[in-house]
Amino acid sequence: MSSQEFQAAYTSIYSTGTFLLQYLKEFRDGLRSQGDESQGLQSIEDEINKALKALQDQKYQVAVIAAMKAGKSTFLNSIIGADVLASETAACTICRTDVRHIKPGETPKLLEYREGERKPVILVEGDAGEIQQKFLLRTREIREQGNPDNTTRFEIEHPIEAISQLSSLTGFTLVDTPGPNEWESANFNINALKQTALEALRTCNAILFILNYASYKDNAVADLFKDVVENRKDFIAENTGKIYFILNKVDQKTERDKEIADVIQDLERELVGFGFCNPVIYPASSRQGLLAKLIQQGKATEKEIKDFEDFFSAKYAERDEKGRRVIPLPEEIAPRALQDSGIPSIQETVIQRITQNSGWNLLSEVVAEIDKAAKAIEDTLNTDIRGWEMGIEALKQKVEEYRKRSQNARYKVELVKNTVELEKQTLIQGFSQGINTFADKAKEQIGSEIYKIAESQSAKSPQSKKTPLLLKPVEVKTNNGGFGQIVGEIGETLLGFIPAFGPVLSKAFKVTTSLLDGLSVAIPEAFNTSVSEQIIDSEEFDPYIIRCKTKAEAEKIVKTINKFCAPHIQNWWIDTQDELVREGTNIREELARKIQEDIQEISDELSDYLGDALAVKLNINPIQFPSFDFPGIDARIKDVQLAVVVGSKKKEKGRKSRCCNSDEVYYADVDITENRSFFDVNLRQTLESVNRKIDEQISRNRKLLERVIDKQVSDDFRSAEKQINDYIKRFQNDFDRVLKERETKEAEAPEILARLEYQKAKLIEYLSQLSSIRESLNSWKPVK
Repeated sequence: MSSQEFQAAYTSIYSTGTFLLQYLKEFRDGLRSQGDESQGLQSIEDEINKALKALQDQKYQVAVIAAMKAGKSTFLNSIIGADVLASETAACTICRTDVRHIKPGETPKLLEYREGERKPVILVEGDAGEIQQKFLLRTREIREQGNPDNTTRFEIEHPIEAISQLSSLTGFTLVDTPGPNEWESANFNINALKQTALEALRTCNAILFILNYASYKDNAVADLFKDVVENRKDFIAENTGKIYFILNKVDQKTERDKEIADVIQDLERELVGFGFCNPVIYPASSRQGLLAKLIQQGKATEKEIKDFEDFFSAKYAERDEKGRRVIPLPEEIAPRALQDSGIPSIQETVIQRITQNSGWNLLSEVVAEIDKAAKAIEDTLNTDIRGWEMGIEALKQKVEEYRKRSQNARYKVELVKNTVELEKQTLIQGFSQGINTFADKAKEQIGSEIYKIAESQSAKSPQSKKTPLLLKPVEVKTNNGGFGQIVGEIGETLLGFIPAFGPVLSKAFKVTTSLLDGLSVAIPEAFNTSVSEQIIDSEEFDPYIIRCKTKAEAEKIVKTINKFCAPHIQNWWIDTQDELVREGTNIREELARKIQEDIQEISDELSDYLGDALAVKLNINPIQFPSFDFPGIDARIKDVQLAVVVGSKKKEKGRKSRCCNSDEVYYADVDITENRSFFDVNLRQTLESVNRKIDEQISRNRKLLERVIDKQVSDDFRSAEKQINDYIKRFQNDFDRVLKERETKEAEAPEILARLEYQKAKLIEYLSQLSSIRESLNSWKPVK
């Protein structure tokens, strides 16, 4: 589906839905004029309004990720068509920044979101230059002051040139993901990038990895791709179509460098080696693309025009009739320079990806919702017509029978509710087990590293030469409640809803470097000498106590342990969280399908009965769960986190105490003991402190997960329950209305029947339009 076809389908659906809504309002107005408030039709009107709103408000997110200074901000600016994101070396992205499209002519804004606050702070309103300057200043403040306001993300409202002609993509958002958090640490935070990449894979419609042409084989890039792909090859294969690699800054190629085509082939081999099948790679010159766009729009500053002339104009030089080299004016070559930059090709491909997949799914779901509403109106008209055709006594009998049937249907719905509640608790227990697996494995791995240090200490001790020191690893208390016990309690019928995290998560827990090696390098004076040189009284020797001559040396040991343990634990949690969310999404969808099937069966029984009783053909009442009405687990987690923070009376300072997004939540609080002229670091106490930090985090995350699962599954059931209850009430209202009218307007029966037949003929036109739209959409259906 091209963007033009998508736009045409979008317009057609919105137009048909709007006309149907107007038709329904006129129908209801007619009933009200006769003294009937027509409450049974209110739910139909609500559903049409909700579907049309989803059509307009649907978000399409494109995440842009770079593992180094690859020109990410300049690339984003080239897509936006404005120099709005600062691209100086010191201005790396420190928080997620969403660039949300607004209509040309609307006032651009820079908004800042802070933890615990629902409403953003408006930092500035104005043009791109004003936003860029304020953004740059605010970024510096956060970096220099350590983020005292707990800023979580920024949002820029600005027209995005790439989709300016597509009103169907008004919800288009570019997600500028953070690189290394320089205000937290001077080190490159590969965990933060990994977490960003995995969340983007789960939630975004497309992901663009920006690579620097000059350093695409950088170790940071390799580490990121290895970590993202590891243990997720099936998941990556399923999502390959939305991953793109942008080889940026190709304009920096010199005559001595390899040809771009050769570099792309080399990069392709690298990516395939990491696990990306058939990677899509686009060369790009973002700066050239941005300047060309600005010149075409007439918005380029003198400096930007000069930059274009200095760096890009020469390649477009021509020879005049005398053989002299002539360089055309910037505005003359801007269109060609824009195409040569590669930016238009990237835009076209990404937009096509969105419209062919996420866009098609949205249009399909909206058509299904509007079609369901139209057929519900048709059922009301058919019921009214049949009610006027039947004898009044026969009608009264059918109404009484319907009341009994509807009560029985509600009873069956309640039985489904009880089953869903049991399955929900099973699901919560299974996920709790997954979190316990993380805690147990993390403690086991860190305990093993501590044990290796004690072993090394023991081997160097004076006693080891006389009598080998028998060491026992520090005991780790597990959180495992016994998965077999869970299975035993619930029986076998619900085993399909228990997530099996153990085997998968076990593969994620690995240590790529040794803590002992790290300490030997960082504090050689304490770890590369014999214990006898450190300790005078060998009788006091304890291999789990590291004795230092100075407090500074002891503090360095604590710091080294924290710098080793915390990132590893955070990395394991990121893998665990990713597995929890992905598995949880699959199970939730499976459970939703079961709810849908059970309630659909009850609804169909009622439809069949009504059709037979009235001797009229009625449409089925499809129980639908459109994705625009059900946010994913990632979105729900953020909603619950925000609700908890906003709802708490006492606002906690800083984010690190409450979430696992920073490795600093796992920093151990280690006391350094002064013992005569020595300073001791107790490894047992250190491990206990690390374990305590892990337990604090899993406790918080277990409660958070319980809230999320409870709300998500409950919402699924409530939606299905509401759909069948609305169905029951609508027919009850239809019967009550017809009975009331039959008792007072029997003489007007011919005129009323004629009016109903006219309204039905008009409705059939809308149903025909929806059928044509559906056929057209099916011809564009994406192939899995």
